[in-house]
Amino acid sequence: MPHAALMAPIGDEDGCEYIATLAVTGDSVTAVYRKMWLHGAECDRFSPGEKPVVVTVDGWRLGLAICYDAAVPQHAADTAALDIDAYVASTLYGPGSDSAASRDTHMRERAAAYGVWVVLPTAAGPSGSFAQTSGGSGIWGRNGEPVTQAGRNAGEITTTQLT
Repeated sequence: MPHAALMAPIGDEDGCEYIATLAVTGDSVTAVYRKMWLHGAECDRFSPGEKPVVVTVDGWRLGLAICYDAAVPQHAADTAALDIDAYVASTLYGPGSDSAASRDTHMRERAAAYGVWVVLPTAAGPSGSFAQTSGGSGIWGRNGEPVTQAGRNAGEITTTQLT
């Protein structure tokens, strides 16, 4: 069972580079998912992953997404078809109210369309080329309504119990 998950660029035995979710345990680090829907300059360096992935943690089936994956309805549909309990989308949404509105719309639509929890760990504060991001890490219920959501500042956290 993973103790933590993180995103990082990886090289693979096929000679390609991917943006991946890594599962970290006390014994190993394993690439468990490769981002499928690349965006912008990512296309110049990285290869897309081939298929959606589900990891099981404490009996919960978690469908994984990285950044732009979560903005693509087909990704959510293909992942939900794997009988998931929650769609976990690690993302970065840029600054401003338009980015925040897109973030919330994407997460609400994914939850409501498939009747699953949506868990969104997202960048907050400055990141990369952004002096500020829209933050907003949160959890949306199976009906699409937000259950809890952090603000846009770095260091803000939020939690809830999934049932």
